[in-house]
Amino acid sequence: MEKSNLPPKASDDAIHIAVATVNRLDYLLTWNCKHIANAQIQRKLLNIAEELGYKLPILCTPYELMGE
Repeated sequence: MEKSNLPPKASDDAIHIAVATVNRLDYLLTWNCKHIANAQIQRKLLNIAEELGYKLPILCTPYELMGE
């Protein structure tokens, strides 16, 4: 949370992202476009994950995954 650009109220969202990342999921599907499926936040999270030796899953809505 300290390194990310997530607000303090998004701690549950940070946990979801962290669990998906450390468990090496390919995708994390969400309807949460405010904190999870957000391109600006993802860019920062990608850098944090890489610094720690992880690959950030693709964070997207089900519609984005399906191509709609």
